[in-house]
Amino acid sequence: MLKPPYRDTSDLRQAIIDTCLDMNRRGINQGTSGNVSARAGDRMVITPSGVPYDRMTPDMLASLPLVGDGGPEGPLPPSTEWQFHLALLKAKPDMNAVVHAHPVHCTALAINRMEIPACHYMIALFGGNTVPLAGYSLFGSEVLADEVVAAMKERSGCLMANHGAVVTGETLEKGLWRLEELEVLARAYILSRTVGKPHILSDAEIGEVLGAVKNYGLKTG
Repeated sequence: MLKPPYRDTSDLRQAIIDTCLDMNRRGINQGTSGNVSARAGDRMVITPSGVPYDRMTPDMLASLPLVGDGGPEGPLPPSTEWQFHLALLKAKPDMNAVVHAHPVHCTALAINRMEIPACHYMIALFGGNTVPLAGYSLFGSEVLADEVVAAMKERSGCLMANHGAVVTGETLEKGLWRLEELEVLARAYILSRTVGKPHILSDAEIGEVLGAVKNYGLKTG
């Protein structure tokens, strides 16, 4: 397991590819619709656009500067979603990975323009009493990046209207873990609505949980 601070090495690039492969193995992504990035010093390393994960090799990944101007470097263009990956890493210096995919239950809620309320105490893993919904804009656009960053100002995950979900992670492993937890939460919320009216935890109840889960989850070092 690689530990931050990451450097742009073949090992990091392979870990990004492995994260993509794990998303599909765990059923939280389909095909090549997801994308993964990591902070590597003053640059971001990100998956290329449209390459099947099982054919991806470390040299295919692209990098972009996190500081100053400059375009992507690499033999292939970066993921079309590079703008919100870059914006999130710039806005969240304590986060080292961004994981985006189209998990079915997260996407179902996003299609209905629904955020996830405090239906379960595990909502606190995302930094508050909701998993918010980022407004819709064309994929890959600067406007979408602005929407995602605004929705995640105080959160480590959000749904994306008519699109999917995105999370940040202190490590690649924690980003993948957080996205899987988000899909479980989305599924539970949808199922709870089919059998009755979900009871929503109060702000005070979630506040207690927020203090208790600060160091919960996969260890980062």
